[in-house]
Parts: sequence; structure tokens; C-alpha cells
Amino acid sequence: MSMDTAFKDDRKLTYLNAEGGNKPLKSPVCDDVLERARAYRLGRLRAALNQSDCAALLLYDPCNIRYAFDSSNMQVWTLHNQMRYALILAGGPAIMFEFKGCLHQCEGLPGIDEIRVAKTWMFMASGDRVEAATNIWADEIADLIRQYGGGNTRIACDSLGGSGVHALEARGLAYVEGTQLTEIARSIKSVDEIELMRWTIRVCEAGMARIYNHSHPGVTERELWAHLHFENARSGGDWLETKLLTCGPRTNPWYQECSDRVCQKGEMISFDTDMIGPYGYCADLSRSWTCGNSQMKDRQRRLYDTALEQIYHNLDLVRPGMSFDEFNAESWRIPGAHVPYRYSLAVHGVGMADEWPVVPLHVDWGPGATTGCFESGQVVCVESLIAEEGSESIKLETQVLVTETGAERLDSFPFE
Repeated sequence: MSMDTAFKDDRKLTYLNAEGGNKPLKSPVCDDVLERARAYRLGRLRAALNQSDCAALLLYDPCNIRYAFDSSNMQVWTLHNQMRYALILAGGPAIMFEFKGCLHQCEGLPGIDEIRVAKTWMFMASGDRVEAATNIWADEIADLIRQYGGGNTRIACDSLGGSGVHALEARGLAYVEGTQLTEIARSIKSVDEIELMRWTIRVCEAGMARIYNHSHPGVTERELWAHLHFENARSGGDWLETKLLTCGPRTNPWYQECSDRVCQKGEMISFDTDMIGPYGYCADLSRSWTCGNSQMKDRQRRLYDTALEQIYHNLDLVRPGMSFDEFNAESWRIPGAHVPYRYSLAVHGVGMADEWPVVPLHVDWGPGATTGCFESGQVVCVESLIAEEGSESIKLETQVLVTETGAERLDSFPFE
């Protein structure tokens, strides 16, 4: 069955573009929006840096580097290879240390004051010379702190290996955990960031429509998952964080990755996109539907209705000033039969990836739960996972903007 005819009367297909899904989506976002978002994000980090009383912020996490400079070179690879980094000096320039041979990737980005070749000190690159390489790297960082720090030796770092920490401390610098600084800074989105995120969600929903349109008996889980990759890649997106698409009995327990299992007519297909899309923003949406567009069986419908009840109840609680503790007290209560198969989160933040805050499901609430409250400008995902013994799992998730008066859903892909 062709893409133009399959399920052609279903309104989900409105999320494919006017050419019937045969051409990539083209972003309507103007350059001014992107430029304002870049300036806002770097300003948020600089403000947080000043409040922290640190001389500098050292970034290795590629999501933080993207947030700071909109520099996106080899992000997945550098998630596990510390080969490029950024240094933002409270009293000085913002410097991008780029992988050798890639300096041109950062040219023209307005937040970067200087581009230098990165000093690589990980074992893969340095081998038995790693100690000498670490010293060269640390000397340069320490020299910059002395030059611009005004006597302040505190340096905030988001993700730095132990040998790097020790090398900086040996040069008189005081290590400060920087993850809290970056997470709090990233948690409040500007109007321009929301416009960029809306486009990522639009691309994601086109990918979801492709999955829906190919959910025929005989297709494999991996073949379905590939449609989201395809739409994201051809529309300028980055990567998928997980591989969470399963069908039938493989939906329960949750967190099984997609396989070559063939989907059968009438089985539930459930997935979680976890998509890092255009402009580096995350579209974290979940849906469930039946293979072959079949009418749900009674048990499937009962579980689906329960999941929707959780989504809508908790969505109504999301508003500025609502503390996480208050949210937990008023949140939807999962029936006992579903507790062993639950999702441990009720709500979590999202931006350029899943972010702070994480609000546990009431069953998992405890002394370790984060404090704080919802604030206008945050974007959060409201979650549901409903299953019971011997059943399939229903996975639903919606992405919402906390506004001055409540919450606005950013996704509009229909539930069943």
C-alpha cells in the first residue's frame, strides 16, 4: 500500500507535508528568531555564571555547547569522546576549543569571541602520553583563568573526567560542579526558543505520521522506527536518544528496544520519540495505536482510557507557582494493578534534551525528590505508561509550555 493511499482519511496524515511526505519539511523560522535565541541562551549562561561567583564555565557536554554557541559539530561522537569544549569567562571572552581541522565549523557564530584548537588529553588520542597531554590542556585553562579571573579561581565544569579535575586543582583552581548552573539556565525558554521547539515538534509529528501510515501487519519494529529517523534527518534534525518502539507482547515490560519482530494486525504499537531535532531541540512525545488501524479490543481501550485520564489530570495541575510537592499531592493516583508496570516519572523538563526538573510518580516520591516549582517559560513533558499483568503497554506523553496562566500543549498529534 502506498504512502498516498494508506489510511488516507485519517487526520493524522495532515502532519505529512503538502507533497504527501515525498519532500523534506522546510523550516519557516526566520534568521532573526535564531539570532535572538542564541543571544538569550548565552546571556542566561553568563547570568548564571555571575550568580555562581565563578571565574569561568567549562563545557564539554555537546548539548550545553549547542545551547551556548549553537555549535553542533559531531555531537553524538563527542558525547563519549571529550575532544571539543567551550570556556566562558565571567570577566572575558567566550572561547570555543574546536576539534583540529574543524575550526571552520564555528566561524560566523556570534556568541564565540575566539576559536582555538582543542587540546586533546583523552587516552584514545594520547595513549601513554596522556599525562603530558593533560598538563598542556590544564596549563592553558589555568592561564586563561589567571588572565581574566581577577584573582577568582573557581571554575564551574559540566562534565569533566577525574584526571582533568585533578589537573586543574593542581594548578590552584577550585572545581565547582557546573551541571546545576547549566540546567537551571536552560530551564526557562524564551519566546524565540519556543518557536524553534515548535518546529522540531512539527518535524517529529511528520515522522510520527509516517510511522502511523506504515503500521501495517508484516512490518517490523525497526522498519517503523526508521521512518522517524528519516523524517528527522532529512528535515535538518540531529539524532534519536533511544530506540523505544515495540509492538504486542514486547510493549510490556517497557524499555525494550525495537527489534526485527513482525507486527501483527490488532496488536498495540507503542513508542517514545526522544528526538533531538532541528535547531537542537528535543521533541519527546509518546503515542500508542493498533497495527493495521484496527479497532481496539476492550482491554486495549480500557488501558488507553486510563492512560488518557492520567495525562489530562496531571496536565491540569501544571501551572506557574505550583510546587513539585503540591503537584505530587494532587497528582493522579495509579490503580494498584498497574503499579508494577508503571513509568517512574509523572513530569520532566525538556529543552535541548530531557532536562531538570524530574517529578517522580507519586508511588516513587520520597525524600530524594527535587524541590522547586513550575515556572512560566519552562517546557515539561507529562507522562503515562499503563499496563497490567499479561497486557500490552499504553505509552502516552505530551509536551507543554508553562505559561503565566497554566499550560499550553505544544504537540497536537491526535490521541486515538
